Amino acid sequence: MSTTSQTSRLGDKTVHRIGFGAMQLAGPGVFGPPKDPDAARAVLRRAVELGVDHIDTAQPYGPDVANALIAEVLHPYPEGLVIATKVGGTRDEQGGWVRASRPEQLRALVEDDLGSLRLDRIALVNLRLGVGGDEPDPVPLAEQLGVLTDLRDEGKLDLIGLSTVSADVVRDALEITPIAEVQNAFSIVNRGDQPVVDLCREHGIAYVPYFPLGSAYMGGPAALAADPAIASVAARHGVSPPQVALAWLLAHYDRMLPIPGTSSVAHLEENLAVGAIELDGDDLATLDNANQIGGPGF
Repeated sequence: MSTTSQTSRLGDKTVHRIGFGAMQLAGPGVFGPPKDPDAARAVLRRAVELGVDHIDTAQPYGPDVANALIAEVLHPYPEGLVIATKVGGTRDEQGGWVRASRPEQLRALVEDDLGSLRLDRIALVNLRLGVGGDEPDPVPLAEQLGVLTDLRDEGKLDLIGLSTVSADVVRDALEITPIAEVQNAFSIVNRGDQPVVDLCREHGIAYVPYFPLGSAYMGGPAALAADPAIASVAARHGVSPPQVALAWLLAHYDRMLPIPGTSSVAHLEENLAVGAIELDGDDLATLDNANQIGGPGF
């Protein structure tokens, strides 16, 4: 049995393998304030207490709700805390997702993140493609990445990543600038993005899976518990099916950096205990039979 590393590389930074996704800090539908602001603050405090040093957020989460909570609770930030954000979309007054991919929009979103997070420099900014529908983006990828590289040269961000992208887009981006991470949908029950994971492995790029426990639209943790393969491995280790799903991700690629989000301290603690779970060859062979209920990873 091999020992799962507890840390990995995110670009030039070393972080703990399990991070925290801030999307659930906002209200229902990722819009407006949380139902229980004190619980949201408690989750952030406990995450850092337990060693989380990679927090993923975005201006549209609220909008600005997640960023404001992070700054209120954690600023001045602990040394080594990596805060990642993403640009490429925003919200309308009804909470709808709206594309914002023009260079001036991307620059404004980064500036907004800097202000709301009380940062002089953002550790990582992901370019999120495909916001606001399936229509092709009229702004070329090179122009979008160009403004991020300009901002990097200006000292306003360190690393550039990609979100919701195909393998071909990753290859195109690598021709333009170094890519520190790819953030796509991927989980034990949705392996459609395996070609992108393989490409990241080839280039030493961190892979940050969103929906690491499966999308709520496809059953989420309940679907994991109902899967015989996942349930049997969970019973063997005396842990929960979601913990097995996260442990499988850690075993799948040494630069896999899940960012499970929650508004519950108990769920947070359960997620962060996953590093102690060691899946052996028999476990992984069993989990290969987990039902696939997801779609493509992008």
